[in-house]
Amino acid sequence: MVREQYEIEVWGTILYIAAISTALDKSAIDSAIEDVKNFVFEVDEVFSTYKSESVISKLRRNEIEIGGCSDDVIEVWNACGFAQELSDGAFNPWAVDGGFDPSGYVKGWAADRVADMLVAAGIEHVQVNAAGDLTLRGGFLTPEGVHEPWKIGVVNPDNRQEVLRIFEVTDGAIATSGTYERGAHILDPHSGLIAIGAKSATVIGPDGGLADAMATALMVSGDDGAQWFGRNELQEYSAWVIDRNNGGAWGVGPLITAR
Repeated sequence: MVREQYEIEVWGTILYIAAISTALDKSAIDSAIEDVKNFVFEVDEVFSTYKSESVISKLRRNEIEIGGCSDDVIEVWNACGFAQELSDGAFNPWAVDGGFDPSGYVKGWAADRVADMLVAAGIEHVQVNAAGDLTLRGGFLTPEGVHEPWKIGVVNPDNRQEVLRIFEVTDGAIATSGTYERGAHILDPHSGLIAIGAKSATVIGPDGGLADAMATALMVSGDDGAQWFGRNELQEYSAWVIDRNNGGAWGVGPLITAR
């Protein structure tokens, strides 16, 4: 059994990867990670809003049109529109200064791609952590060879040393939005002001990009967003939210109600 961990500095943060394999040796895993590095650096070149020559920056300046972009950019654009519709506009990457900004979707989307690349390379157990957006594959394999779900803790936004809840995920994604890393940075697209709906929002489901977007949307909507998870498109998703005002928490979805 080979267990490796990697850190890649990209997207203005650190991408953490844990890889466990009973089939591959370290050199094979290292080779797969090199392919991942090429991919995530390319994602940065395409989707960054901070690089003036990125595709997204050119879109924002109306120098190009979405129809002339790559399949990946069109996929993200359309998926952002889907998340906007599901969230009643609480997630709206078009309602920001400077134009279209898919940052609230693309980290989760890219984490999914990274995990799937590593699984395709033969790595059976994978965790990808992109600054609070995690994609998990194959569960965790203990040193004794026991299969368990990945255990992901959500920490107190007011005290990073305190874990408030642990979720168990074998295959899927978990995204948390809040003031953890960048402070109060999420804007309410309806008002243009800092979002005040929640202090922290966690969404768990099969698609990392959509989980990322819906967590962002819950920061805007607060408990009004609970109704979204009754829709067919989100029946496999769960949400756990810390209220901004009283510090209490509420949850909805199959992973929450099953407890």
